[in-house]
Amino acid sequence: MSASATSHIDDVVILGGGLTGLFCALKLAPRPVTILSASPIGEGASSSWAQGGIAAAVSDEDSAAAHAEDTLAVGGGLCEEKIVRLMTEEAGERVRDLLGYGVPFDMDLEGRLQLSREAAHSANRIVRVRGDMAGRAIMNALVAAVRQTPSIRVVEGYLGEELLHEGRLVTGVLARRRGDHERLAFPAHAVVLASGGIGHLFAVTTNPPEANGQGVAMAARAGAVIADAEFVQFHPTALNVGRDPAPLASEALRGEGAVLVNGAGERFMEAVDPLKELAPRDVVARAVFAEIEAGRGAFLDCREAIGAAFAEKFPTVHAACLSAGIDPVREPIPVAPAEHYHMGGILTDANGRSSLDNLWAAGEVASSGAHGANRLASNSLLETVVFAARIAEDIQGQMPNPRTAHWPALNEDIQEATRRNEVERSAITVLRETMAAHVGVQRDEEGLTRALAIVTALEAQCRRRSILNMMTTAKIVAGAALLRRESRGGHWRRDYRGTDPAQARRSFLRFSDVEALAREATESAIGQAAIAEKVKL
Repeated sequence: MSASATSHIDDVVILGGGLTGLFCALKLAPRPVTILSASPIGEGASSSWAQGGIAAAVSDEDSAAAHAEDTLAVGGGLCEEKIVRLMTEEAGERVRDLLGYGVPFDMDLEGRLQLSREAAHSANRIVRVRGDMAGRAIMNALVAAVRQTPSIRVVEGYLGEELLHEGRLVTGVLARRRGDHERLAFPAHAVVLASGGIGHLFAVTTNPPEANGQGVAMAARAGAVIADAEFVQFHPTALNVGRDPAPLASEALRGEGAVLVNGAGERFMEAVDPLKELAPRDVVARAVFAEIEAGRGAFLDCREAIGAAFAEKFPTVHAACLSAGIDPVREPIPVAPAEHYHMGGILTDANGRSSLDNLWAAGEVASSGAHGANRLASNSLLETVVFAARIAEDIQGQMPNPRTAHWPALNEDIQEATRRNEVERSAITVLRETMAAHVGVQRDEEGLTRALAIVTALEAQCRRRSILNMMTTAKIVAGAALLRRESRGGHWRRDYRGTDPAQARRSFLRFSDVEALAREATESAIGQAAIAEKVKL
């Protein structure tokens, strides 16, 4: 592959066309910004699929302090308290920003925001749009705002593959147009990674295909510190109908009173946690997983709590059920845990700065410590807008006054790829199956060792940087999980079921650390057997 170079240097390049990238670009206006997005902006973004809404203490009966305490309680002792408190304190202002961009949040007859409750929240503080359509509505409004902002250049169809850097100084992004071999350099004074999560490293996920860990790998390979990579949240109620991605049955359904039952109609959460269906997600996910593993199955019964109002209150979930041949008004919905959110990512501070110069990150690709070991429901969209705004403010304070937006034309003389790489497609399938089997809801040393060895062997068969990035991030997650010998939050070890107070600390890894773990796993007897079984050499 070759990289086309240009003498032009952007003020800011943002990698990612989801909520983080768009909100940050709008906050940077009128500073010139280039957004690189693998898909048309607003599409392929997990934010668009978010059903619950944004958590914000905006009622007289609630407070930012109470919101912070709920977040800390769920985070398994690993939240950065100062980060959590600034996030909850800035929530109301960010919701007002979104209203200003035209987001049609649900209002009552007196013009006040209508609020709902989700798991582990002590008050009604979820700001929604038509029940389960918050993500799509927010993205539609921001896409329209971005399209109307002349200082923002949107470059769609380009997949970020590498960070340009000189030592620890990041100088731009190297991107490849989808379907092509040629790569194009986007030099910049500031780079913001807003590339989303890791869902498609797993066989069952609620995330779009674009959520495949590219940003974490790009930063790690450039030398950035990765934090808390072992903490992966599995949503307990994805529709178990064999679809990829798996449609999501929003937590708001349980907030409305829907209950979880097994195949015999028994409500199993009553024996698991005092909060029952509204227990933290990791608790509910493990309980659902246990029912399925025991052969009893798991179902979300909405008939009594929601009934005939289902289509009106939750149109997205209703449509997904009907398309799968399920009528949620008359029958329980089959559900299973699915990879939903990554609490780990690129280590960042309160302003979204990474451990590398000129590199910022926010959203699911980052790990600020806002979520700890387990994310509180509907804090993801909140974290995104809070830290996207803080990044914009930080960049504005560091860089000279913006120049007039003027960009040269892109070099589009790129040869179309003539064939798909079947070996790499097969490698991705094995990767996702391996992560689901060994780095999923429950983990143990043997399985994690197998995963590291298999992914390392698969990596040797791949050439495209985008595929290698997927393998790198998978190794980072598996390696971090292998090192944490306890169960905490979204990380559950069969062989270390207890939570160890001595391990109540965040984890930090560099690329070299992960490579050493991968070599050790590959050379072990377990690793060799796993490779022989799963990888065609």
